[in-house]
Amino acid sequence: MIAIVLGTRPEIIKMSPVIRECERRGMDYFILHTGQHYSYEMDRVFFEELELPEAKFNLDAGSGSHGVQTARILEGIEHVLLREDPDIVLVQGDTNTVMAAALAAVKLHIPVGHVEAGLRSFDHTMPEEINRIVADHVSDVLFAPTRVARTNLLREGIPEERIQVTGNTIVDAVFQNLEVSERRTNALELLGLEPDEYLLCTAHRAENVDSRMKLEGILHGLSRIRSEYSLPVVFPVHPRTRERIMDFNLSLDGIQTIDPLGYLEFLQLERHACLILTDSGGVQEEACILHVPCITLRENTERPETLEVGSNLLVGTDEVRIVEGVEKMLNKEREWVHPFGDGMAGKRIVEIIRNSSIFSSR
Repeated sequence: MIAIVLGTRPEIIKMSPVIRECERRGMDYFILHTGQHYSYEMDRVFFEELELPEAKFNLDAGSGSHGVQTARILEGIEHVLLREDPDIVLVQGDTNTVMAAALAAVKLHIPVGHVEAGLRSFDHTMPEEINRIVADHVSDVLFAPTRVARTNLLREGIPEERIQVTGNTIVDAVFQNLEVSERRTNALELLGLEPDEYLLCTAHRAENVDSRMKLEGILHGLSRIRSEYSLPVVFPVHPRTRERIMDFNLSLDGIQTIDPLGYLEFLQLERHACLILTDSGGVQEEACILHVPCITLRENTERPETLEVGSNLLVGTDEVRIVEGVEKMLNKEREWVHPFGDGMAGKRIVEIIRNSSIFSSR
């Protein structure tokens, strides 16, 4: 039996191909939703939109400091694992949910599989970097999305036999969920946008939005882009970001702000944008896969492959660098080959789990 542990919407998205493959094969599994960012009741519609089965367990862990939240999730997951005794606990990414689930499982001698293992920003001030390192080093099988990720793991002394290069489930998710979205919605029509005639921006990372200087730099950059290129700049504003904009009394002059979108709508906006600006790791990947040039509002990235193929450019939060980056990337040829695999990662992961002696020997 497989325990699939999720806590945030990006985890739901990236685990959706694995869940669908478990369903297709009739595997014995269950979903545990920790509610790290939202309660399960708020995320239920997300499961429905992606046409996924409901979670069997939900912890409603909620927000809090890193220590409080991680402890609450750890305690709740341990209770479920003791009751269900799965053969493997499967986690994805770099959240507090991932670290807590991996620790709970390994202390109960339950094997751990880490999907999207081996990503490194080499910035230990990022909580996500700590989470992913801890999860990697206690996991029994590490599903690395790329050769770069595999190399990172080997450099840290993780045995080669524990590492499997599978591709990234984000490729599977993008194309599976685009198909779902086309049956359900038309985001461009709803927002009055034309394909390739707008820029799309997201900003939510604490190191950006909790800093007045950095957030102001981003917003000034967006305003200048709107003025210089006469293209709409569409900015779905995360609740945390909106709160900081109000706290800092910052201007949104010329920026088309909208409420956060559902994933299906957002995926359509990504697909048809002429350029994406973001501080999100997942959006960097999605832009690369969809052949949309991307500017990353950070000084580092755990997706260096996007820089290597030329789909992405790091500019930080300085408005001058942002505008210069837009000028460079708007003229970018979209001929790169994305490095994240062939869209079969979910199938590979489930096949590896099914055939592995690590899990069948329990």
